[in-house]
Amino acid sequence: MRSTQQLSITLPLEMANLVKQRVSNGDYVSESEVIREGLRALQERESAVEHWLRTNVADTYDAYRADPTKARPIDEAWKQLEAGMDDIDQEEG
Repeated sequence: MRSTQQLSITLPLEMANLVKQRVSNGDYVSESEVIREGLRALQERESAVEHWLRTNVADTYDAYRADPTKARPIDEAWKQLEAGMDDIDQEEG
């Protein structure tokens, strides 16, 4: 029994050229390998987001539900976020 299945896909020209370029550069052996690597990266990203949602986000939500008085007003949280972004900009500048 085969462990692979052949598919026919259509890509925008820019993506198709990228796939062909990665093969011609020697980064990958075949166009299929480029697509497989992209799908593996997509799976990893989705798993990371799922993990983040189940741990960080769920814990934060549970903490809020347990004691809503500990929540900060959105304008306060936004100011803290902006201050953090300003710090990053200064470090990069």
